[in-house]
Amino acid sequence: MKFQYKEDHPFEYRKKEGEKIRKKYPDRVPVIVEKAPKARVPDLDKRKYLVPSDLTVGQFYFLIRKRIHLRPEDALFFFVNNTIPPTSATMGQLYEVSLALFSCLSLAGAMPIFLSSIAIIS
Repeated sequence: MKFQYKEDHPFEYRKKEGEKIRKKYPDRVPVIVEKAPKARVPDLDKRKYLVPSDLTVGQFYFLIRKRIHLRPEDALFFFVNNTIPPTSATMGQLYEVSLALFSCLSLAGAMPIFLSSIAIIS
């Protein structure tokens, strides 16, 4: 899956932006949310979020559902690095796992989490 934000902004820019945000707001996590191209869900009014590190994925689901006025019977899925994160995990934990992954690839630095796909299952 292609991420528009990643295509529009080179790695160095994203890295610097993430580091700057984390330095200014150490208790918050920068998050980029993009809708899957074929998802049958309203467009998001924004894609950049700065959320508390202790916010759970479940709470973030609720926040996004509310922003897009999603009906309770509609399913919503987030994918972080092509994996559905557990709803009990905190956004800070996801961020740290994301950093560890990029560090292993010799791309260390603060990076936004890409909650990349939002899909509706009817």
